Amino acid sequence: MDYQQALTYIHQISVFRSTTTLGLSRIQELLKRMGNPQKKVKCIHVAGTNGKGSACAMLQSILTENGYCTGLYTSPHLISYKERYQIDGVCISEERFAQEVCFVKQYYTQMIEEGLEAPTLFEFLTAMCFHYFATEAVDILILEVGLGGLCDATNVIETPLLCLIMSIGMDHMEFLGNDLEQIAIEKAGIIKENIPVVLYPQKNLVYNRIVEICNHKKASVYDLQSDVNINIHLQNLEKTLFSVSTKYFKHTIHLNLLGDYQIQNSITVLLACHVLKQNGLDLTEKQILTGIQKSHWQGRMELVHHHPIVLLDGAHNTDGICMLCQSIKKYFKHQKITLLLGILNDKEHQKMIQKILPLVNIVVLTEPQSNRKLNINDLEKEISHKKIFKNAQVTEAYQTALSVTAKKDVIICCGSLYMIGEIKNYISCLEVLS
Repeated sequence: MDYQQALTYIHQISVFRSTTTLGLSRIQELLKRMGNPQKKVKCIHVAGTNGKGSACAMLQSILTENGYCTGLYTSPHLISYKERYQIDGVCISEERFAQEVCFVKQYYTQMIEEGLEAPTLFEFLTAMCFHYFATEAVDILILEVGLGGLCDATNVIETPLLCLIMSIGMDHMEFLGNDLEQIAIEKAGIIKENIPVVLYPQKNLVYNRIVEICNHKKASVYDLQSDVNINIHLQNLEKTLFSVSTKYFKHTIHLNLLGDYQIQNSITVLLACHVLKQNGLDLTEKQILTGIQKSHWQGRMELVHHHPIVLLDGAHNTDGICMLCQSIKKYFKHQKITLLLGILNDKEHQKMIQKILPLVNIVVLTEPQSNRKLNINDLEKEISHKKIFKNAQVTEAYQTALSVTAKKDVIICCGSLYMIGEIKNYISCLEVLS
């Protein structure tokens, strides 16, 4: 099996082997047949609605900088499935990816032939993750939750080094529940007995519920809900310099990730490093700060063009859009904004549009490559008092946005990670041809 054959095979899983039954029984059976590789890796487990990908990227950079062989498993990918499996910032090779698909396939096929419920695509990919990183004998695996926490395939791990819960908001309500407290309970499903928990600042309802769960499981809680002093020295499109003082640490941070929200994300990661040091990891202050400075996370306030400025942001829910709006006000208050927008139908698109629309001058609508896409004609009905262009093809819509935006102004692309991935792939192809 080569790489293209591997992709064809897993795409067939995506089409034919989906399920609405939540639970860990399928992946537990699959991993058992594979020799339970998840028991051979030390993990940091990361959940949340927003910010968990950025936190994972920072932790990976920090641990690598400190000399640890560090695995990183994230989802979804933007361009290639290979992005989901990284060691010290390097993606898995096409050849090795195909080998891992072939390995897991034999046990997956066994389950089907025996009449057992077939694992989902994400469960298949997560089984690949555990086998790959166990075989590579990474020192630490940073494991990002795919959806929720309690019933997520990554939650088969039993004793992580640390559970990190980032910002929690309304998203994936069809799976996680229609109120914030229920979603918080699902996210908190990664909390284990006697395992420390680092908690991003949350709304009081969420905070209180998670602390209650931690107390029940005798899991120590570390949070920065209060008593945090932040002094921003410099913030522009090149970098952010700020000082932070908490009861746990004092640091001056050089951050290359853009966005107001990355300041709080990085402070939460610093707290995670403090806890990891307390629990025996050899992390130095210098290398922690260097690791944060070197962090990169594609598709989140990512600057890809300068004249006009083009920013790709994976904001795809209401909280994400609110965070993006804060950054627009911070960086671009004197410039005109063209919004390139594509949204999935199962998102809170009305709320998302209401938040961002007052900040933009021109709107270009498109459709992400997904069967869950929101039709641009339906999307247009929710937008008023703006100059609107439409093109269902993402790459053509991107060209339209470029053509209607002055070189001194700004294009913000957001609404769907599927759309962001397609734009990134298109830009990469143009760079190869130029």
